This record gives sequence, structure tokens and C-alpha cells, in this order.
Amino acid sequence: MNRWMLLPLLALLPVLGLAHERDAANDHTIWNKDIAAFEAADQAQPPAPGAVLFIGSSSIRFWTSVASDFPEVRTINRGFGGSEINDSTYFADRIVAPYRPSAIVMYAGDNDIAAGDSPGFVLKEFQGFVRKARAVTPGVPIAFIAIKPSMARKALLPRIREANDKIRDWAATQSGVTYLDIFTPMLGPDGQPQLKWFRPDGLHMNRSGYELWIGIVKPWVDAHGR
Repeated sequence: MNRWMLLPLLALLPVLGLAHERDAANDHTIWNKDIAAFEAADQAQPPAPGAVLFIGSSSIRFWTSVASDFPEVRTINRGFGGSEINDSTYFADRIVAPYRPSAIVMYAGDNDIAAGDSPGFVLKEFQGFVRKARAVTPGVPIAFIAIKPSMARKALLPRIREANDKIRDWAATQSGVTYLDIFTPMLGPDGQPQLKWFRPDGLHMNRSGYELWIGIVKPWVDAHGR
């Protein structure tokens, strides 16, 4: 049984009270093709240093309008769908360091929670990304887009909320680390996920969802990009 067949089963672990912190390292090699494609694109058209780097999982990968949504700054999109936070950490030497970004916007953690990671472990993974990103790009400002409340992962909402709260609280103690709250405005009056932000799969966002994100992310990007 491969990793993707396991994900629906792993997603049930928090509901059953069996959430865990995975001790085994992820198989990062499954992303080699994606990372190699980024490197080939960079060789064909080298990006100028100082852009705002958008990095993370499918919500970044499918954000194909990043350049036009943030016209005041130069942007680079390095989202690879299905990835977890530590995948971006692992490949930072190849998809962070070469760009010398002026700022980094990350969306990840969604798949980590779905795979069974505890909220505390998700925080540790984000802290690890911050350390690695700043090791290769000293002092770079980093924004974490809150893990979204999706229809498809409604059962995981309490753990998503807890992970967001932990990251928000930690970011508030750090210099140049910002938590961007898209979680709260995506909820309905009943405090539950809303279908209107999502594609038919209930997980990936439609244009309305991205427009909500832009309104929250753009002030930070405009302030930190160059």
C-alpha cells in the first residue's frame, strides 16, 4: 500500500484518538521529479534574486495567478502538491537558497495533519523550516498562511485549529515570522468550513477562496517584497 492509499486511513487517526508523531523520516525522494522541474525552469529562465518566494503544498501549486495577484512585487511559485512542511525544509538548498528571496510565504501543514501528525509536531516542523530557510537566507521574513478549514477535512478541524493556534502563538514571539489568519474568515457563522471557497473535491480552493487569501496576504507581501 503506497503513501497516498494510506492518507484516508491516517486521516481517521485523530478522530479515533490515535494521532501520532511520525518518527520515520518522510520519503522525500518522491518529489525529486518536481524539484528537478523547478531547477530546469530556473536554468531556462533564471529568476532575479529578491523575489517573494511562495512555497508549500497544493494550495501554493494551484495558485497559478500569484504573479498577477501580487503585481507590486516579483514572485516565485515553488509549491508541489501533496508535500508536507519538512519536504520544503529538506529541499531548501535547492528551492530556497538559489533565489535569495526578499520574503517567503509558506502554506503547508494541511497534509501533515491529514497524515496523522499532532499539532505540536506540526509546529516543530514549521520551526525547522524557519531555521533552515534562515540558514540559507539569513534574516529572511517568513509568513505562514494558516492551515485552511476545508470541507474534505472537516473531521480534522479541531486539530487544524490547535496547530494554527500553536504556530500563531510561536510566531508572535519571533522576529520576522508572521501568522496570516485565513482560517477564521473561511469559517461560516456556525464555525464550520464553507463549500463556497472550494472546488468540487472540497479540498482545493476555487477563485473565490484565493481572492479571500489575497486580501489577507497582500499587505504583508507588499510590505516585505522588493
